Amino acid sequence: MASSTTAQASVDLSFLLSRASYALTTELTAGLAELGISPRSHCVLSKARGRELTQTQIAEMAALDKTTMVVTVDQLEQAGLAERRPSSTDRRARIISVTPAGERIADKADAIVARIYAQVLDALPSRERQGFVAGLARLVEGEGRLATPVECEQTVRRPRSR
Repeated sequence: MASSTTAQASVDLSFLLSRASYALTTELTAGLAELGISPRSHCVLSKARGRELTQTQIAEMAALDKTTMVVTVDQLEQAGLAERRPSSTDRRARIISVTPAGERIADKADAIVARIYAQVLDALPSRERQGFVAGLARLVEGEGRLATPVECEQTVRRPRSR
């Protein structure tokens, strides 16, 4: 009988997670296209809503690099969905504020994302859904094994959206 380690080694976990992420991101991109926003824009709007967070704080929460965050906020500003405002506590920092139009779009986007997530999870037997989500959360949150990327000499790039 094969050991647990041998069985786990034969599973390409990186491929499975990458493929799932790509497929989900593609479906979210298609679903949010009717609102004229991307999943990244939705993420930034969601994190900025009702809070006084800097661009850097939101970038960290959304796991976005500085350049990607700047481009995303530029797009949100051009669309009238968000704006940069000076921080009341640090004149060098900019707070990302969601506009009333951004609030309306974020509400619609939340509904689309919730529907897609529910449809994806409904593809699993009900007895597996909670464990699947809990396991992923445990891996990537707090002190989870995948919560913080390890130091690496070569920069690992995320795939570009097409």
